[in-house]
Amino acid sequence: MQGRLSPLMDGRIQSFPWSNWQNEFSMANGCNIFLMEWTLDQERLYENPLLTKDGQAEIMQLASKNQISIPSLTGDCFMQAPFWKAKGVERQNLIQDFLAVVSACGVVGIRYVVIPLVDNGSLENSEQENVLVEILEQHADDLQKLGVVTVFESDFHPQELKRFIARLSPELFGINYDIGNSAALGFKLEDEIQAYGQRVLNVHVKDRLLGGITVPLTKGCAKLPQTIAMFESIGYQGNYILQTARAVDNDHAGVLCRYRDMVQTWLGET
Repeated sequence: MQGRLSPLMDGRIQSFPWSNWQNEFSMANGCNIFLMEWTLDQERLYENPLLTKDGQAEIMQLASKNQISIPSLTGDCFMQAPFWKAKGVERQNLIQDFLAVVSACGVVGIRYVVIPLVDNGSLENSEQENVLVEILEQHADDLQKLGVVTVFESDFHPQELKRFIARLSPELFGINYDIGNSAALGFKLEDEIQAYGQRVLNVHVKDRLLGGITVPLTKGCAKLPQTIAMFESIGYQGNYILQTARAVDNDHAGVLCRYRDMVQTWLGET
């Protein structure tokens, strides 16, 4: 996850690394990490290099130079300012933000856009859900032309998430599975896999305490090796994105490499 190689900003575990984003490409290469999920905040949205022509050119140049692929983006901006909860002019402006983001993704080759339906973005009622589905369906042709697939991270119970994702075309919409979030919510992996496993297109690797915060891998309640083994057993072909706890000693590269090695070990055991 972009930003995990940079110092925390304002104490936040995740945010766009404004002062270090270019350096993260060479740092990732130096750690033998060749895949990055972009992070996008609502604050200064249109200043983000992904949303500027010069920035897009620099992103592609740095990615090529350092052999980094950027297949996915976490749209924290949508969680921070969810268009499905807004009204009137504000909703229309936020929809334009969404379209600007997916258009930029199409330019730089990002395929998956993660919409977090958690925290401030959580769907609270059927009206919000219907607004979200209707707007996305209205712009399905745009997504298809850009080659962009929307994936949802949700706090829905497994059967509710199954019902929700069934409303949307599997060609353009899928699920982002967050291992730590599901564990923190007390969901059973077997129920989740049975309900919607085949719709999962991206996986976030983290560990959390039951009902609590993000903690170092293996220090929470997530069954990490079993979860990865389960996804491999159903033929999952997507990526495993390290959205892990931050280093307490500021050795962010060191801890990320350690987590990477742990995940590779678990993958080797499948």
